Amino acid sequence: MFVVVCYDIPDDKRRSRVGNILEGYGNRVQRSVFECDLTTAHVKKLKERLGKVIKPDDSLRYYSLCAECLPKVEVANGPAIEKAQLYFVV
Repeated sequence: MFVVVCYDIPDDKRRSRVGNILEGYGNRVQRSVFECDLTTAHVKKLKERLGKVIKPDDSLRYYSLCAECLPKVEVANGPAIEKAQLYFVV
């Protein structure tokens, strides 16, 4: 499952923690946007981990892209979409 995760978190410490967690699941394509190629189980684990960090005033979004939609994504500048190897930073 290909998931785009983006966030807007005002607190520096929480924002860094969220970024660090996401770096173990996908590729950072912008400061607060990650593209993740994950299994359903890994998406569930990611949401659990991030759910423990975020607070009510934070914004966190998950956009799931179907296999048919992925080739339709246009990248004007920056790296192309990459179906990354799954790895975790502990």
